[in-house]
Amino acid sequence: MNNKSILTICLTILIPISCYLALKYFSDGTVILPRNLLLEDVVKKEKNGKTFYDSIWHKTANFKLVNQLGDTVSLYDIKNKTIVIDLFFTHCASICPRLTRSMKTLQGSFKTGGESRLKVDTSVVQFISLSIDPESDSVPQLRMYADKFGINPDNWWLLTGNRDSIYNFIFEALKLGDFKDAKVDPTFAHTDRFVLLDKNYIMRGRLDAPYNGLDSISMSVLARDIGLLMMEKDKKKPSTIFTAIIDLSWLWLIIAICISGFMWLLSKNRSKS
Repeated sequence: MNNKSILTICLTILIPISCYLALKYFSDGTVILPRNLLLEDVVKKEKNGKTFYDSIWHKTANFKLVNQLGDTVSLYDIKNKTIVIDLFFTHCASICPRLTRSMKTLQGSFKTGGESRLKVDTSVVQFISLSIDPESDSVPQLRMYADKFGINPDNWWLLTGNRDSIYNFIFEALKLGDFKDAKVDPTFAHTDRFVLLDKNYIMRGRLDAPYNGLDSISMSVLARDIGLLMMEKDKKKPSTIFTAIIDLSWLWLIIAICISGFMWLLSKNRSKS
């Protein structure tokens, strides 16, 4: 076997292996975002003569309720934030205090640095606790409950209002009754499930691991997913993440050098012959 054949074999093996190792290195660093949960429709579209299908995901409808400060607020008042929602009532003696503590731990996870006394970063995530017994949970009652647990109202609303409006939001907008794991009673919506909405008010999560407010591991996953959604790029804007992943210009440089070397050796062998 002459030198040219050996070099050709080496290059044939080296280039695919190099590409595989490079792609494996970059793919190992990718992150799996919490997926969209509620598919409403699939629409057929055409662009530039090509047909493609676009998934339409359920967008959570708006509400107008009153928080613990007596302010009337709506879901769509919240702009460019991830949103976490749970259900509670102030005189609950079972799971609600634990859910509130879990939410408080989440709120404390997002703090600004640089000061001796850290402050909650209110620009990242909005927390919402919906009272499922609004007839008993008046604004003063919510305020007392918030004071008891040291709740920061800057990005955590305890909400009360019309019972039908709240239950319609729970079952029609959040569609909690559609999830088998939620086990939500339509007459009294008591559940340990936390709901995660992205900046477009679309429910996100992990089908194999719903966010259980009583489970510290599940809450760690939720905290991580909030962070991931913070970094998620707007699909309408050009993304640089995947460009960085597939930008293997250094690999193409190596391939070009190998090919140039091969051509040089080939021309040298020809001149000798």
